[in-house]
Formats: sequence, C-alpha cells, structure tokens
Amino acid sequence: MATTTLDRLSLLERYTAVRSFTDRLTAPLSPEDQVAQSMPDASPVKWHRAHTTWFFDEFVCRPHAPGYRCVDERYSYLYNSYYNAIGDRHPRPERGLQTRPDCNEVARYRAHVDTAIAEFVRGCHDETLAVVAPLIELGLHHEQQHQELALMDVKHLFSRNDAWGSRYRDQPPPRVVMTPPLGWASIDGGLIDIGHSSDLGFAFDNEGPRHTVLLDGFRIANRLVTCGEWREFVDDGAYARPELWLSDGWFAVQREAWAAPLYWERDDSVDTGWSVLTLDGRRPLHDAEPVVHVSHYEADAFARWAGARLPTEFEWEAAVGSAAATTSGMVAMTGATLDLDLATTALHPRPADVHDTGIRQLFGDVWEWTASAYLPYPRFAPASGAVGEYNGKFMSGQMVLRGGSAITPAGHIRVSYRNFFPPQSRWMFGGVRLATDER
Repeated sequence: MATTTLDRLSLLERYTAVRSFTDRLTAPLSPEDQVAQSMPDASPVKWHRAHTTWFFDEFVCRPHAPGYRCVDERYSYLYNSYYNAIGDRHPRPERGLQTRPDCNEVARYRAHVDTAIAEFVRGCHDETLAVVAPLIELGLHHEQQHQELALMDVKHLFSRNDAWGSRYRDQPPPRVVMTPPLGWASIDGGLIDIGHSSDLGFAFDNEGPRHTVLLDGFRIANRLVTCGEWREFVDDGAYARPELWLSDGWFAVQREAWAAPLYWERDDSVDTGWSVLTLDGRRPLHDAEPVVHVSHYEADAFARWAGARLPTEFEWEAAVGSAAATTSGMVAMTGATLDLDLATTALHPRPADVHDTGIRQLFGDVWEWTASAYLPYPRFAPASGAVGEYNGKFMSGQMVLRGGSAITPAGHIRVSYRNFFPPQSRWMFGGVRLATDER
C-alpha cells in the first residue's frame, strides 16, 4: 500500500513532538546537572539526550538515508547502551565521566539527526518508508522511556545533595486530603486473553504474542497502598522482622540498611514524622498519597505483613478488563502522567479520589510491582538484527511492573505494557497494590 503525504506528515509531527519534549524536559537543568551520575544504575541527563539521538543515527540514518554523514564516529561507542551487535560501548558506570562532548555539542548532534530524519521521511520512496517507519516509531517510544528515566535519574542525583535544595522545579505543596477506605474488587476466574492485540497500534515486542491464561478467582485492592499505611508498617518494626522477607530481600535490607522507602527522612517537625523528597523539593509526607520508591522486596514484605499478596501481572491485566467492563468502556489511562504543560503536571503520585468508585489508580501514579518474574510469553521471538536485543535478552532476574507512573509520558501507557526492574530497585517510581485469593 502506498504511503500518503498525510502519513509522512503525521510521522514527522509525532517525531518533532517527542523530540522537542525531551528538550523542554531537560531545559530546567544546568550543564552541571546534566553531566553527573549518581550511581551505576542511573545515567547522566546529557547521556540520555545523546543516546536517544544515537538510536535514530544508528538504526535509521546510517543504514537507510542516502548521503547521510554522521557527526562523529566516536559517538557510536560513547552512546551505545547495550547493543552488542553494534559493537563496543563506553562502560555504563563511567557515563558520568563523559564531560566531553559537552551539552552544546550534544544539542548540535540532536539537531543534525533531526534534520536528517525530516529530509529522509519527506523524500524517501514509499517502499523504503514502509520499512523504516516502524523503526522511527520504536525510536520515539524508546525516547519516551528515556524521558521518564531522565527524571528518575535526576531525582536520585538531587537526593545526593539534598541540603542545597533538590528541586527540578518549584511548585507549591499539594493540599492534604483524606484517604478513601481500602476495599476489594472480586474478579472471576477463567480463561483470560493476555497481551497486546495487533490492531491496537504500537507495542514493544515483550507485550506479545497475545495468549490465553487460566486464572482462579481473586480479589484486588481498589486503590494503591498509601504512605500512611506504610508508616504503620515501619512503626511495627517490619524492617527488622526477617519472617516478613524473602531471603534475598532480607539480605538487601541488612546490606543497604533500609528502614523506610527511598527518599523518606525522619522529621519531628511535621505531623506524620517524616518528610519526602519529590521533584518539587523536600516536603512533609502526606498519608493519603500512594507510597512510591519501594523495591519488589519491600512490596512483597508489606503484602505479607498486611495478610495479602501481590497480584500477578495476569491478574492485574484481568482487573483492568473487569474495571473497563464495569464502567462500560476503557479505563482512563491519563492519571498524573507527564504532559506537555510541565508547569501544571503532577510529578508525584496523587491520592485516590474519595468520590471514585471501583478500582482506582490503575494508571499514571506508580508502576505497580507484581508477583510475576519477567519472562517471555508463549511463542515470543525477538526481532532479527540489533533491535532484537531491545527486550528479550533481559528476561532473567527481573520482576514485572504494570500501570505507569506520574512521570510516564502521556500516550506511553498501555494495558499490556510490561515494565521490568531487578527486585532490589527503588529509584524508579514503584508502588504497591494488594491482592488476595478469593474467599
């Protein structure tokens, strides 16, 4: 089928929107903010800006754009993340040592590749665009992932120098609200279709193939676990009670000296006795807000302490389907997601609305830890070539999270989206929803 001019314009409009949003997102940060690396798992913001550009440079421009000339061959080494088929790469723990090229040179690199992509999309043959358009779409979703990663990483960076004022922006604190009571939704068991349906647009390869699973009936909490409930967990001495923890989790608690979620600090001057670091700075902890920045180990221990468990990723997806059926339509996926208006967008999970009914907060507040290991679906096969390394090779030693967080870009959330992190990870926006067996 021939590609229409409208298709080309639509692709370029989306490309421009995503790429320019990265620039807006990083504009409040100084060059010093953008070059530092707070830990090996995080990356400097400057590196995120360059790496997302490298993706289009490496997978679109070099192999497909006639006459394309790269800015610097050394960038292929500096900004490759983990694609072994491409070649060697700069060590991940040392990305913060890349003071050169500087932020201005990275900006020129982004502009160079953006110009090349625009010229290519406008001028290439329909047959070529049909091959390359899916790569561009993958690159745009990849960049949206890095928009979220950049905010995660800069928040962790700011936490290492909290005394100076750890603000990405300066917003007034939210008003204190009441916590709606915890309730339970009963979900019937049976055969459930899981995974992305090909007629619903883009998805990463790990979201399919769509397949059927058999579930027993279960109950799932109607909202996320709150900071107030987590304070009770802390006050009950749960971080010092080995019977609540998986073995590896207990080792992590002792090794890392965990005593509360990441970014919590004792503060006797506030009612809750704790303050919390947000992207708007440090402020008093609010009991009604969803707890965030907890590991899978902590989520699992809390569930055990509460007499419940974590849902599997299949139960979570079935619960979304049940909520959609109850409301006679698709569950809203806007939540508090990262939107174009950074001045008004919430960059922290919000309390559940006491007026809502049914299952709340499924999307756009925290990534919800599940009990599911990150494994391939039946009949999964990675794509050929280097892009096949995108997801499949990480299907070991990690746990699945579902839903999307307050800093997930708008339009980047799907029912079938499978996020994944190692079980000890805390700097991403991970939170908790409880489940129980039906009884």
